[in-house]
Amino acid sequence: MAADILLDVVNLGKSYGDFAVLKGVSFSLRRGERVALIGPSGSGKSTCLRAINYLDPPTQGEVRLDGQVIGRRSDGRRMSDLELAPQRAEIGMVFQHFHLWPHLCVRSNVALQPRKVRGLSHDEAAKLADELLAKVQLGHKADEMPHRLSGGQQQRVAIARALAQQPKLLLFDEPTSALDPELVGEVLTVIKELAGEGRAMVLVTHEIAFAREVADRIIFMDGGRIVEEGPAQSVLDDPQAPRLKQFLTSLAQRERGDG
Repeated sequence: MAADILLDVVNLGKSYGDFAVLKGVSFSLRRGERVALIGPSGSGKSTCLRAINYLDPPTQGEVRLDGQVIGRRSDGRRMSDLELAPQRAEIGMVFQHFHLWPHLCVRSNVALQPRKVRGLSHDEAAKLADELLAKVQLGHKADEMPHRLSGGQQQRVAIARALAQQPKLLLFDEPTSALDPELVGEVLTVIKELAGEGRAMVLVTHEIAFAREVADRIIFMDGGRIVEEGPAQSVLDDPQAPRLKQFLTSLAQRERGDG
């Protein structure tokens, strides 16, 4: 039913000059649903994520969140960053790199957005930050500066910061790709817990086992297009597209160390 659709991506395209990165990408996300975007490097996954919240505005198509077109006024003109701010506040994004404010302590990093965007008082924002830091198991680090944290801890702070916006939708762009292997698990555990709370998510990930466990649906992209999509288990266990079969075989060989 249309009322169940939270996110609607329609014929999304993105070009840089003559080079097309996205070529007519369309998909929907229901409330509480988790979708994982997988595919080789350069397939357009991260660009798609950035286009959804207009960090990288699309050159064609549109994105609707709760029925509202993102980034465009009713007359079709592109919104300014100031006009976009309330819409972006509904979409929390976690990047590959943490982008924490280096001059602010952990609590202040998380509290800043709800103060600026949601209008919370200093005390209200600090209380919310402490609650969210406890959720990501970093309550004891609230007064630390970011440079004193491990990469996994910094990424968990970034997740708490995204949650502080109280968004309708969470976007994760390869959230573990910048981490040392031994730190990946702590971040994936937090994301799994959030998924278990029924939060709507779009995740770009190269962690196929994680995608299988967390995602309701898998979308496989290659060459800027959606090649195959469907329920996570069926897409990963019984791929239909030859390119997806090749991709999964290559990943399996890499994991075994024989390819």
